[in-house]
Amino acid sequence: MTTRQIVIDVPDKILLAEKTDEATFARELRMLAAVKLYELGRLSSGRAAELAGVPRIEFLLTLERYKVFPFESELRDLEGEQGTGHG
Repeated sequence: MTTRQIVIDVPDKILLAEKTDEATFARELRMLAAVKLYELGRLSSGRAAELAGVPRIEFLLTLERYKVFPFESELRDLEGEQGTGHG
């Protein structure tokens, strides 16, 4: 899979206010972008998970933390995966 790097300038004050380091903040930004793009219907759950850098099932389970709920078809897939012990 080919990837591109996108650079975002973040003021030091933001990292200090968030009490975090660059790597942790970057991971959170990736997840937040993935969640929002999924919520807007611009990315599927699979593509959003790729952007977030996590497996699809983990991404779907993480949505609750952001008060975003999976689409009905993804809920059925998730229930099926949990029921069979896959994922």
